[in-house]
Amino acid sequence: MARTVTKHDKNTQFTATGRRKTSIARVFLRPGKGNFLINGKEPGKHLGEVTSFLNLIKKPLQVAQVEGKYDVIAKVHGGGLSGQADAIRLGVARALVTVNAANKVTLKAEGLLTRDPRDKERKKYGRKRARKRFQFSKR
Repeated sequence: MARTVTKHDKNTQFTATGRRKTSIARVFLRPGKGNFLINGKEPGKHLGEVTSFLNLIKKPLQVAQVEGKYDVIAKVHGGGLSGQADAIRLGVARALVTVNAANKVTLKAEGLLTRDPRDKERKKYGRKRARKRFQFSKR
């Protein structure tokens, strides 16, 4: 396993973590030809050929203008496909900042470095869900 170093050579690997809802993605960026692997599978197989998800995870590479220069290996668990795609996107953007600090300005302007804090609200006692009440019966 290659270790993370600041010099740019064949063994270089840049790592970052992305989170969204209950999804957590560990992203590894390596110099390569632009291959994408999510949990050992092609992105289309893992995310189900949903073009919006596929475009979402590639957007940081397009904004930083490094598409085709790095291989992306992502290990993601938890949540659904939408949350996982957002987690991978944040992880890729953070990894690109570790590659080159100059990427931070362009990625931040596009809003790719902002973690989406929205999460499911906890269930309250005496309620069906977080806010829904049980049916009221007058008689």
